[in-house]
Amino acid sequence: MSTRIDTDCVIVGGGPAGLMLGLILAREGLDVTVVEKHADFLRDFRGDTIHPSTQQLLGDLGLLDEFLATAHSDMDRVTLSWHGTELTLADFSHLPTPRRVMSFLPQWDFLDLLAAAAIRHPGFRLLRSTRIHDVVREAGRIVGVTGADAEGAIEIRARLVVDASGRDSQIREAVGLTPRGVAAAMDVLWFRLPKGPDEAYPFIQAGAGMIITIDRGDFFQIAHVIPAGSWTGTDRDVARMTRRLMSISPRLGASAAGLRTDDVHLLRVRLERLHRWYVDGMLCIGDAAHAMSPAGGVGINLAIQDAVAAARILRPALAHGGRPRRADLRRVQRRRTWPTLVTQTVQRALQGPLLSTSDADAPLPPVLRMLRRHPALSRLTGRFVGLGARPERLGRRAVRSDGAAPLRA
Repeated sequence: MSTRIDTDCVIVGGGPAGLMLGLILAREGLDVTVVEKHADFLRDFRGDTIHPSTQQLLGDLGLLDEFLATAHSDMDRVTLSWHGTELTLADFSHLPTPRRVMSFLPQWDFLDLLAAAAIRHPGFRLLRSTRIHDVVREAGRIVGVTGADAEGAIEIRARLVVDASGRDSQIREAVGLTPRGVAAAMDVLWFRLPKGPDEAYPFIQAGAGMIITIDRGDFFQIAHVIPAGSWTGTDRDVARMTRRLMSISPRLGASAAGLRTDDVHLLRVRLERLHRWYVDGMLCIGDAAHAMSPAGGVGINLAIQDAVAAARILRPALAHGGRPRRADLRRVQRRRTWPTLVTQTVQRALQGPLLSTSDADAPLPPVLRMLRRHPALSRLTGRFVGLGARPERLGRRAVRSDGAAPLRA
């Protein structure tokens, strides 16, 4: 069987960027189809930091109370223990936002929240277990996508195609958009460790390596930074990792003694971005446009802000029954390129300090020495991490009868 769907905008990828864009456009009365290849959002070791600026957007959308009702944890500052020296890397307590904390929430819960809110709008459609294989072209313009679900082939025609399917996007490749890479010096190992009663650790600990500890309530989610290409997934690798953890934090190292290779998940860090985010009829946002390092957990924040900017800029054409022009798509890229460049430049600069942790007698890196001498600088880093280089907000026009707040054109 073959299915044909006609919609105003089809978004490939049900991640933070895709669902946020779909929600905003559906609130504006548009017909939106989001296509997700998986049956659900239950995939572990995804980014799960919800920054103050994202929480402010949730407030604009009327979803903040729902968000706060979910099981989550808050952190008002990012702390670091560098060979026993305690530092505050970023302080969120002075941000001009209603919530001055970075929250941690499993990404599947966050995506479920956005999807549930979007489905309340009659023009929103979420297709799960649907894989997109190619685009549909007419007269040199992208006018839709093709793929398959459990029932057979599917074709979705739209006035705008948005690729939010991540850094391994297939349709980006299908239209000839190739990212330019920036050398990444590190990879990250993700795994879980049990949590004892009242057990707590600094968010970041540095010694013979660096570990980040996220408190999940009944367990710890650990991120361990390692040199790029140094992990092959053997039992010997696990043993070496356990010894490093033991030297950084003996209690965590003892908990890790029972880990097996299947318990450890490798994230190969990529810093890359597209030279051009669009072709006629299609726009890339989020990781499809710019893959980020996990440093600072800012990838989700950046992707969501891409979605807000795209909705604000492209809504007028879609709302009036037209197709966004190449100039409109270019405006989105121009709006979001600067924060992408700034963020990736900072992340690239952090790779050295994140890896130069093995020598206990080595001096603090310059940026950490500056933060120790001038603690007030942590407010600036808190602003950069918590809000991003160019925060995006929803418009403030009159609220519609259905409770949605329309965007400014």
